[in-house]
Amino acid sequence: MKILITLLKPLSFLPALLMMYLIFSFSAQTGEVSGELSYKISYKIVEVKNEVLHENKDSYELSYEADNIHFYVRKAAHMTEYFLLAVAISFPLYVYRIRGIWLFLLAGIFCVGFAGLDEYHQSFVGGRGPSVRDVCIDSSGALIGIILVQLFCWSSLHTPGSSSRKHKKNRRKRRRS
Repeated sequence: MKILITLLKPLSFLPALLMMYLIFSFSAQTGEVSGELSYKISYKIVEVKNEVLHENKDSYELSYEADNIHFYVRKAAHMTEYFLLAVAISFPLYVYRIRGIWLFLLAGIFCVGFAGLDEYHQSFVGGRGPSVRDVCIDSSGALIGIILVQLFCWSSLHTPGSSSRKHKKNRRKRRRS
């Protein structure tokens, strides 16, 4: 069983590699294609809001409202991508017993570095360009992801009233039997 776990551990980084591929793919889209995609999402958001709230707006009003939120939808997409990347990187690092400040630093440096490289990559794509603001937005999404992974792992692995001494004693007893 231990051998199987040791062999499967490196596969825990597959979700992070998938997220990196998705981010790279989105960044490889031209400015026009990327803008159309995010506008469609913006329009769908205001369309659903219109239906749910029974606002009865016409397509002109919906287009106007979609234009108003388009920028925020694009930036929320940036944050979400890097939030997911940070989660996909932080969990495997936690599995490899990298915790606390070291997890924070490793996952953070990786995500911020990838965000910078991604923006550089966009400088070669038609209608796109690098943006320091986007790196900051990406980094804030990554920061939230790392913090939430740390909190989740800490809260699920640390039960109140138990000390590390008790855990070590129990492990030793189990090994002996």
